Amino acid sequence: MNIKISFALLLTLAVFTTGYAQTFDKAKLDQYFDRLAERNKAMGTLVISKDGKVLYNRSIGYGQISETVKKPLTAESRYRIASVTKMYTAVMIFQLVEERKLKLTDTLGKFFPQVANAGKVTIAQILAHRSGIHDALLDEKLRPASKTSPVTKEELLNIISKGPSDFEPGSKHLYSNSGYALLGLIVEKLSNKSYVETLRGSITSKIGLNDTYIATGNIDVNKNESLTYRYTGGWKQEPETHPSILFGGGSIISTPNDMVKFIHALFDLKLISKEHLELMKTIRDGDGSGMEPFLFAGKTFYGHTGGGDNYGAWLAYLPEEKLAVAYATNAKVYPVADIMKNIMDIYYNKPFEIPTFEPVAISAEVLDNYIGVYSTTGAPVKFTITRNGTILYIQPPGQSAAPLEATARDKFKIEGTNGVTFEFDAAKKQMIMKRPGVERVFTKEN
Repeated sequence: MNIKISFALLLTLAVFTTGYAQTFDKAKLDQYFDRLAERNKAMGTLVISKDGKVLYNRSIGYGQISETVKKPLTAESRYRIASVTKMYTAVMIFQLVEERKLKLTDTLGKFFPQVANAGKVTIAQILAHRSGIHDALLDEKLRPASKTSPVTKEELLNIISKGPSDFEPGSKHLYSNSGYALLGLIVEKLSNKSYVETLRGSITSKIGLNDTYIATGNIDVNKNESLTYRYTGGWKQEPETHPSILFGGGSIISTPNDMVKFIHALFDLKLISKEHLELMKTIRDGDGSGMEPFLFAGKTFYGHTGGGDNYGAWLAYLPEEKLAVAYATNAKVYPVADIMKNIMDIYYNKPFEIPTFEPVAISAEVLDNYIGVYSTTGAPVKFTITRNGTILYIQPPGQSAAPLEATARDKFKIEGTNGVTFEFDAAKKQMIMKRPGVERVFTKEN
């Protein structure tokens, strides 16, 4: 009798445990990352963590690569995480609210009256990207002439203050890096400390993030920071946007290990109250207050994405499973959104076939019809199309040639660009360049 009861109990426990613990095909995830690495489709680090425990950690590619140096990425490699920084800035703002140094109803006019509509814009509206603050940091007419040169806090504020209001505060939603740069400045004003010191005291030292800090200059490989690359038939180092331009909207350096620790602590209420966490994840027009939602495998995650130059990061958390996923890359080639979706499909054992990434094979005879110099009316830009073997190359003026990947007999793309494609019409001697919302026709010169 006792033996039967014990066996039944063990069986019940086994079933319960199996239902609770998500098991996934780690070998398949390894194969997927192996394929990304083999085909030069990505470089970066992935961490999956559940209940604060790391289930999976994988790095592919190099933090530094040249003819003489090959430094592999590891779990300790540090990355610029771009707009994921906004989550940290939002947390520091909510901490100031909890310290009664700030109200979400306070207007920007209390701090920076020189900004357009400052007397109407509230802190809550800036957090939720509903302020109407013009994104002067992306405006070619207002942003710094050189993205690689530092700016002072005064210069940053001056740039933002030159921008007009995009709409009446609260009436619309429009993502604003400038808004979060201003929140970073408010953090400094109210804490009487630099953003660097406040981040350390309010977040990183509190929860033990040893690899998270503010970038203050160029990427430093001696600190295990990862240089940024673009793949154009080989890895080419990218110029760096100076972090002082990004400030509270995108200047943090971290590791995926630290990123998952941060979001676990955030949802475990170790950084802000439940009330303010709920406010962060209250979504309207696709954005919360320093947080955004993602749908993976039919489940709603919360977190943030980031991208700059050609680096990027993605941090996502599923509250009901206490599951955190962080991916950081120093070389975007295959779309990061697709990489994340595929990771989660594998994790949840959804049907997924590892892509071959094999380009469409086009004969040299067909490709020769596309070779030439192409120009367009209304712009002094010419593109030179050449062939090497069965690969076409496109060369903009003053730049090196980049390989075109065939997607059809007459259609091509450059991996790592945001939806830029090229379509050739040999009979009309035309090349049509397309990117989201824009289409331009180039004609081959005789």
